[in-house]
Amino acid sequence: MNIKYNYSNMLLLIVGMFISFASQNAFAQRDKNINRSYFKQLGEELPTPNVYRAGSGAPGHAYWQQKVDYKIKLTLDDEKQRITGAETITYHNNSPNELSYFWVQLDQNMRAKDSDTYKTATGTLNAKNTLGGISRATGNSDFEGGFNIEAVMTTDGAKLPFTINRTMMRVDLPTSLKPNEKYSFQIKWNYNIQDQLKYGGRSGYEYFEKDGNYLYEIAQFFPRMAVYDDVNGWLHKQFLGRGEFALEFGDYDVEMTVPADHILGATGVLQNPEEVLTETQKERWEKAQKSDVPVVIVTQDEATKAEKNKAKDTKTWKFRAENVRDFAFASSRKFIWDAMAVKMSNGNNVMAMSYYPKEGNPLWGQYSTEVVAHTLEVYSKHTIDYPYPVAISVHGPVWGMEYPMICFNGGRPETDGTYSSRIKYAMISVIIHEVGHNFFPMIVNSDERHWTWMDEGLNTFMQFITQEEWQRDYPSRRGNAADIVDYMKGSKAGIMPIMTNSESILQFGNNAYGKPATALNILRETVMGRELFDYAFKEYAERWAFKHPKPADFFRTMEDASGTDLDWFWWGWFYTTDNVDVSIENVTFFEPNSQTAEIEKATTKKQESITSQRNKTALETTRLERRPQLKDFYNSYDGSTTAAEAKSNYEDYMNGLTDEERTFIKNNPYFYQVDFKNVGGLVMPVIIEFTYADGSKEMQKIPAEVWRKDNEMFSKVFMTKKKVVSFHLDPNLETADTDVYNNSYPRQEVPTRFELYRRDRNYSSPNPMQMNKKKKN
Repeated sequence: MNIKYNYSNMLLLIVGMFISFASQNAFAQRDKNINRSYFKQLGEELPTPNVYRAGSGAPGHAYWQQKVDYKIKLTLDDEKQRITGAETITYHNNSPNELSYFWVQLDQNMRAKDSDTYKTATGTLNAKNTLGGISRATGNSDFEGGFNIEAVMTTDGAKLPFTINRTMMRVDLPTSLKPNEKYSFQIKWNYNIQDQLKYGGRSGYEYFEKDGNYLYEIAQFFPRMAVYDDVNGWLHKQFLGRGEFALEFGDYDVEMTVPADHILGATGVLQNPEEVLTETQKERWEKAQKSDVPVVIVTQDEATKAEKNKAKDTKTWKFRAENVRDFAFASSRKFIWDAMAVKMSNGNNVMAMSYYPKEGNPLWGQYSTEVVAHTLEVYSKHTIDYPYPVAISVHGPVWGMEYPMICFNGGRPETDGTYSSRIKYAMISVIIHEVGHNFFPMIVNSDERHWTWMDEGLNTFMQFITQEEWQRDYPSRRGNAADIVDYMKGSKAGIMPIMTNSESILQFGNNAYGKPATALNILRETVMGRELFDYAFKEYAERWAFKHPKPADFFRTMEDASGTDLDWFWWGWFYTTDNVDVSIENVTFFEPNSQTAEIEKATTKKQESITSQRNKTALETTRLERRPQLKDFYNSYDGSTTAAEAKSNYEDYMNGLTDEERTFIKNNPYFYQVDFKNVGGLVMPVIIEFTYADGSKEMQKIPAEVWRKDNEMFSKVFMTKKKVVSFHLDPNLETADTDVYNNSYPRQEVPTRFELYRRDRNYSSPNPMQMNKKKKN
């Protein structure tokens, strides 16, 4: 006979008291027509597993994906801010299907004057409008953007028929391309580079009026093959500017001709350093490859000198990159360049590097490359060892954009070299975020055109972890549960589920970055625990490195590798707009009756008094009085036994108990029935803190499955050894509960959520994000 069974026996009398109370409680009398959808399995929503994608979330035994190789030659015109290029594309058909045409992405066409991006622009006017604001609202642009396709040809120079449909181009093949065959063709093109600070965008140039120089951050600069996969066939959803890029892996050989005094950084490994670097720069580069601290390869003095002496001749930089999904570069005579080696756990050395103009110092020289190195180390620990030879952070006009091995980042000091705390942490944060994108989606290659959260959300989650490992109490903007509360409790008219296509999302940053990042942090810290989560998350990265995962692959892998049913979590956080708001509606106190028989007698007399009061309203003659033959033993039995009899019965009862049962009664435990209500709709684990009369505290965590039979309400009985004076839900603000007032019972005035958040993170005053300027050394 185990203790649990003994307790149940001991509590039989108490249960009677519970039933009497609960039958009168309005909480228990509500409509029982309950929506149980949160704990419905996601089978109907997720695609059926097949030979390409297994039910476990892993690639199936017949999984395939295409490969695309590029050979590109281009010229950067520093006078006209123009790119002219030619490429040879070799397409490897690894699919089981014949292909009669290719689809090619022409992303620059979103900047064409007749683009759907401009036509579908919406906006309003007010009393104070800028020219730029009017331009955006009306969809009119004065920039001559978009690709000019000069030719599409076979490798022999014969014309290939093609059709341009806005940001997509269909190339018709002479004969169908069969499985396991490859085909090569050529494209020639040119386009104008936009002023990024004026027209925005993920690439462009910045003009420095003071010294008359340009800094170029160049991406989406060549026609790129669209993805063809087992889920969508050709993925040719139009690019309107929001949904980013779905791309195939391949090898790149790229030659870029730029002014001779430019310093150029790009995806891949420089193939001709002897042609483009001075002897001094090569020596510094060799030193950097053996250094675990940044080594300056091009100094600020050298860059400043180049700004004044503008070369008229050109140099061609040659880069090679293997097994990447894209290519980008940055070029300017203003660049300072530093680098250091980062050793991965597999023994490989990765070169962490930064390119930045003097306007970025002292921030960039002090932090950028160190942040790159830190990011590689933390992400590699949680996913896979960074597999590429370099990782680059470039400072220019683009505030944050990612490409394989290179990213563009903002964060610039004042002209006098001072900077605020806000700028410092914004700069470090964006570098972590954009370097982190090397893992999601440059390696774990999700479909950004459809599902922004699969790269931005997962990456923002990893960014949060990386920031926490950079500095204690790092002022992260996203990731902590408290940071998403205002969004979650906002008007549902302005919120969409995370599982919304990229182009249709409202509140893009909150939806695609903040909410999924917070959800994963809660999943790790509150629902699963770090050990289970970290193992499953790493398994996902390893399974889908250099492949094309879909949402179902992520959901299924996290469950498969952790042994945890998370369908309720995916459904609530990713498929609905519900918020977390759990309320303690009522608390009822009970204790077991272990009193002496004399005191029990008093209780009996009280019950008799109640009975006599009820009898006053009864009929004058009862049926039993009219029909005495219906009476039996219990009608003549006097329940109010004498004190001696009651005491004897009590002693007999106690003597019949086991030692465990007698100990239980003597400990005189307290019982509390707590009634919980799900106000916000989103089911979550219930974390409850008891504060005892002696001032001590205790916390219990109840798994989310407590809601599985009723998403709206439940009652739970807690047994404590000490008297509880108050109850508090989510004391550490880890579930994103949107109303902290109804978390307490009895209700009490509570600090604001921000005050609680700052207190728990031990923030000192003033706020670390305020504008405290640091003087240049």
